[in-house]
Amino acid sequence: MSKETAVRPAGKAWIFLISAAGLWLAAAAAQAALPIQHWTTSSGARVYFVESRSIPMLDINVDFDAGGRRVPADKAGLGGLTHVLVKAGSAAHSEEEISRRIADVGAQLGGSVDRDRAGISLRTLASERERAQALATLAEILQTPAFPEAAFAREKARLIDAVKEDETKPEAIAGKAFYRMVYGAHPYALAPTAETVARIQRADIADFYRANYVAERAVVAILGDADRALAERIAEQLTAGLPRAPGAPAPLPAVVRPRSETLRIAHPASQSHILLGLPAIARNDPDYFPLLVGNYILGGGSLVSRLYLEVREKRGYAYSVYSYFQPLAQEGPFQIGLQTKNDQAEEALSLVRVVLGGFLAQGPKAAELKAAKQNLMGGFALRIDSNRKLLDHVALIGFYQLPLTWLDDFTAKVEKVSVAEVRAAFARHVQADNLVTVIVGGGQK
Repeated sequence: MSKETAVRPAGKAWIFLISAAGLWLAAAAAQAALPIQHWTTSSGARVYFVESRSIPMLDINVDFDAGGRRVPADKAGLGGLTHVLVKAGSAAHSEEEISRRIADVGAQLGGSVDRDRAGISLRTLASERERAQALATLAEILQTPAFPEAAFAREKARLIDAVKEDETKPEAIAGKAFYRMVYGAHPYALAPTAETVARIQRADIADFYRANYVAERAVVAILGDADRALAERIAEQLTAGLPRAPGAPAPLPAVVRPRSETLRIAHPASQSHILLGLPAIARNDPDYFPLLVGNYILGGGSLVSRLYLEVREKRGYAYSVYSYFQPLAQEGPFQIGLQTKNDQAEEALSLVRVVLGGFLAQGPKAAELKAAKQNLMGGFALRIDSNRKLLDHVALIGFYQLPLTWLDDFTAKVEKVSVAEVRAAFARHVQADNLVTVIVGGGQK
């Protein structure tokens, strides 16, 4: 079930609401004007608000600097476990009661956690009764989570089982090994193991919450049927009772680029899973747009990228091959990935390195650049063609403190990228001497 159709106030009316939302969002994209209002609450939380009266709904997201990078190495998994348990009951209501209160008004709770941030989201009807109950419930779980013992034991056991299952999957093995090689001692390298999760106690959950789910570092994104005055009241309601921790969080170590190295991990899978990459770009890096356009040409453009054409179309080494940049608060990874038959893994890897080397040395051709920019600009509307996608972008702008006009400026920034800028940006961020390679497959473990 899609996020857009998971909440159903009423059959045909709901279809109409979704259609209206799509029309409004397409119009907003075409006009390239997204008026994001920004302010700070009395508790110090940053708020980012987009008013839209097109449909009677509100989408809200509250992010915290509470991702994996804030977790001690010996308790990897603590961030994700805390994020799950925040929604497992409040001081006033049990987990079952929380679920019932949300369902009774046709609302939906969600959220996500990654290496940088942890967030809780809410989708609710904007009508007063439904909105009031949904917001009160969200405020409860954010400000007075109970972390019940039974839920803690259940979720801890689930996470241990999931980690153990991952240890059998070649793609998961490759991904974790890749981050360890790329980031070394930096917290971005951390991934939960059965041992680190077993060390986590219920008191650790409460301590992590109090230290990281704090008002001064909360980022609230609000989108939908509300005016500025109502949005201000909502933001105050959600953040006033959060833990307080004035000042900046503890500084994290700098990301150190690794030396080029290849790690081979035997696995009985019929295909080898191959990953190449290095730490490359922070979210606020000025090279973001040249790297975005250049990567579309190299491996991000699916059926038209150089990697796809050379590795799959011409030689049939892999069903899919890709590359991407993942900007983070600190230098996030550049990664190339593919799966190929064990007996042709070396040839496929050599070809990938040749394609990458040629791109680094020569940059894109003018025709490739033109096509990439046309595709990225033409597809821009799809980036914000749902409330969920638009809210995600507003939340991202808020958390990483990007310019409020970031979405408005997107197509113009893409259009201005030149061949020389792509080549220079890749030279600064992707250097062969720092590329690590992980190969999982090729035989019995």
